[in-house]
Amino acid sequence: MRPEMIQNVVFMGTPDFAVGTLQALIRSRYQVKAVFCQPDKPKGRGKSLAMPTVKEKAMEAGIAVYQPEKIREERWLAKVEELKPDVIVVVAFGQILPERVLRAAKYGCVNVHASLLPKYRGAAPIQWAVIDGEKVSGVTTMRMDAGLDTGDMILRREVPLDAEETGGSLFDKLSAVGAELLIETLDAISEGRAVYHPQPKESPTPYASMLTKKQGEISWEQPAEKIECLIRGLNPWPSAYTYYRGKMLKIWKAEALPDNPGEKGMPGEAARVTKHSLEIQTGDGFLSIKELQPEGKKRMGIDEFLRGYPVENGEVFGRVKE
Repeated sequence: MRPEMIQNVVFMGTPDFAVGTLQALIRSRYQVKAVFCQPDKPKGRGKSLAMPTVKEKAMEAGIAVYQPEKIREERWLAKVEELKPDVIVVVAFGQILPERVLRAAKYGCVNVHASLLPKYRGAAPIQWAVIDGEKVSGVTTMRMDAGLDTGDMILRREVPLDAEETGGSLFDKLSAVGAELLIETLDAISEGRAVYHPQPKESPTPYASMLTKKQGEISWEQPAEKIECLIRGLNPWPSAYTYYRGKMLKIWKAEALPDNPGEKGMPGEAARVTKHSLEIQTGDGFLSIKELQPEGKKRMGIDEFLRGYPVENGEVFGRVKE
């Protein structure tokens, strides 16, 4: 075994997904010299400033924290270089790193990405894997280059998706796996065992772009299975929704069912309603609603909803077309 080549680490990450990896680093044999994260942001109804959880954990451990609005400003580039890191660990930092940062560490920038690269390059790989109905996802560590998630891969670990996997549950799984894989990656680099695998130029999947609330609106012309995947992928944020009697209705849990011969109605139509069930016609199959949330109300099961909102067969869900 070679003598350790990595001692000092600079960590760059902001959202909750990065927290587990930072904590694993703090517990490891590596010294975290500094943490870079996004600035505090207004949160809640009072819009008071809230610090990222990454910042909280770093401060608890007595680690210096820097919060650049733009990492490419000269003062921040100089600060990164001044720290003389052996390696920079990047986990969903939220800013594109300029060349000077990529070159600032002896062993470069190591990124923890929540997909099996080259699939799902981009900002929201976890949610898109669920939305697209993938059976397997995972985590990849890579040495960053100037491209978007195109650097050489170091280690990958697969994680199977459960039948009822949501964006939130997969987030938790991949966060834990990413923390473990990062330490294994640094060990391999430090001991001279790391192997770098170039990625194919093209990805087999579309770019996993950042999600917006608008993308959550259900199109009932889509097949039931595709809508169910959308509901799971957007749970807990930004959530899938439709409209009922002119008001927004969030759908949190549903089950795709096949069509019955001779029973096909209009997409969005409440096709089969009982005291305990609501099945909505889609472009292919029915969607049985299990958990939902009327506008301004709490989340509730379908039984409770139907007691307060007696849906009639033939009522149509969706935006009223003018």
